[in-house]
Amino acid sequence: MKRNKILVPVMILAIAIGAAVTACSKPGLRHLGTWTPVADSSARLVIDTLAPTVALKHGGLHTSGDFARVKAKIAAKAEPWYSGWNRLIANSHAQVSYVANPTVKLIRGGGSREEPEADNYSRAMNDAAAAYQLALRWKISGDDTYAATAIAILNAWAVTCKSINGDSNSALAAGFYGYQFALAGELLRDYNGWAAADFTAYKKWMTDVFYSLNYNFLSTHFGSCVTNAYANWDLANLASVLSIAILTDNRSMYNYAVSYLQTGRGNGNWYLAINNVFEGADAGLAQLQESGRDQGHATLCISLMGVIAQLTWNQGDDFFGLDDNRFLKACEYTAKYNVASLNVPYRSYTRIYGANCGSTEVHSVISDNGRGTVRPMWSLPYFHYVKIKKLTAKYSEMGVQSTLPEGGGGDYGPNSGGFDQLGFGTLMFTLD
Repeated sequence: MKRNKILVPVMILAIAIGAAVTACSKPGLRHLGTWTPVADSSARLVIDTLAPTVALKHGGLHTSGDFARVKAKIAAKAEPWYSGWNRLIANSHAQVSYVANPTVKLIRGGGSREEPEADNYSRAMNDAAAAYQLALRWKISGDDTYAATAIAILNAWAVTCKSINGDSNSALAAGFYGYQFALAGELLRDYNGWAAADFTAYKKWMTDVFYSLNYNFLSTHFGSCVTNAYANWDLANLASVLSIAILTDNRSMYNYAVSYLQTGRGNGNWYLAINNVFEGADAGLAQLQESGRDQGHATLCISLMGVIAQLTWNQGDDFFGLDDNRFLKACEYTAKYNVASLNVPYRSYTRIYGANCGSTEVHSVISDNGRGTVRPMWSLPYFHYVKIKKLTAKYSEMGVQSTLPEGGGGDYGPNSGGFDQLGFGTLMFTLD
């Protein structure tokens, strides 16, 4: 693992992109310039970046060791892995009968001035979930029919979909479905039935259609105040950038996300997404930028940060441990309030947004809107902190138990919130 060190945040960046949000197919984007860090000139990278020529490791969220462990546990019918496996194979998205439903224009934020046609992003969220679940079934069972079905989904989208359209919500489509499609593709990269030309076309599609909009949003926030968007918007797009970087072997792209997470001006910055760490009697807890908004989005931030932390951990970067395990404290805070249903402290937060950052909104108390939101997300951080870092995570453990075994897209209702995370953490992240 790379040693954490203090560095000036110099990084490779893409050529300037306009703020238009209705189409994101801009081929040929590459990181070429130097990124401007946060206004605070004292900001530094704690987690280092490596030279663009240093290869990235493949696997995405899951390593070969993870699959070896899971296969052995399932063969022994060991719990809770076996229950996690049964949850996966029972999902309607994880079946060889699943048929892709791609669209030329992926629309989120439709019925708007920017895009008069209606939303159709449910096609992407269902198909991305299916591709990932089928890929898991293939990696674990060895049955190529699952890989072939997943590849058919990915190829269909790469051939058909030309752009992401909509109002500013198009950035959410680029983030959520970008990281999920990329991670599905990453799992399938070593399937010998995926024609080399098709895999190359898929990687180009991910870069041209998803990454271009990810970068457009993160670098311009579509011309709005840089803190206008809540943290989950940045985090979804950063998860997508990281996933596409790994898929396409683009270290410069990866470096951009790693640097943004530490010194970015938007709310996806790790220190802004987790905007207050408590001390004294409340030590071990940290509130999220979205804690005063509602708990549906606060839990979403935990889910996305878990993906980011796991992706980067598998590359040798420790966002789990960054700033004395800041993410663990946010997990404990969110689980204490939502799972244990206990009171937590809250520090007043002023959101700055609007034209020229001229508006403010004060969140003086933690929001109880959506309190108790259930997402399949707790296994990933809990087992890392408790089994790998040997720390305690009392409330996160309650989260694990409350969602045992974790399912995925299709198990938590038909709406987008049930597909914001890939899930199946009981199966893939549980450790002895």
